[in-house]
Amino acid sequence: MNALKHMTFAAGLALAPADAGGAEPSGLRALADERAVIRIADAIDRAVDAQDWKLARSYFADRVTADFSSLSGQPAATIASDELIGGWAGNLKGSKTSLHLRTNHQVVLEADSATVSSNGYAWNRMEGNGDPLWEVWGTYEHHLVRSGDGWKVDGFTFRATHERGNHWVKTTPGQ
Repeated sequence: MNALKHMTFAAGLALAPADAGGAEPSGLRALADERAVIRIADAIDRAVDAQDWKLARSYFADRVTADFSSLSGQPAATIASDELIGGWAGNLKGSKTSLHLRTNHQVVLEADSATVSSNGYAWNRMEGNGDPLWEVWGTYEHHLVRSGDGWKVDGFTFRATHERGNHWVKTTPGQ
């Protein structure tokens, strides 16, 4: 424990009990919560790229407010998480692959909720109609709530800042 205390103080964190009673977690709990919510945001990308839809779904609350308006032109909507994952599964399948990368995470913790903001890059690849690649850059925002099953995403926004490549790859589901 002495080594842990030393490392914690060296990082500039104050050790505080997990139930300190404040609105924001502090000390080791805050550090653990921050790491947990970043891990979930990143794990969603890995599950989507692996087309592991059951795993991807496990990171979400039953309902999610999803905002992909910068890509689709459709307004944000609160939908069943099964519908969100079903849409991704219907698009990213078989011959269509993806790669998602995320960096520069910033976390805001408030009691039993958290927001993870990050920069992201993604591509979709599919052969069959010219250039097989479509790419997009932008910012992500995940809103999470602490539940009996741990942290769950109940809000998800992607704001595209740049895209390039074959629009057909973006809009055509894999076979």
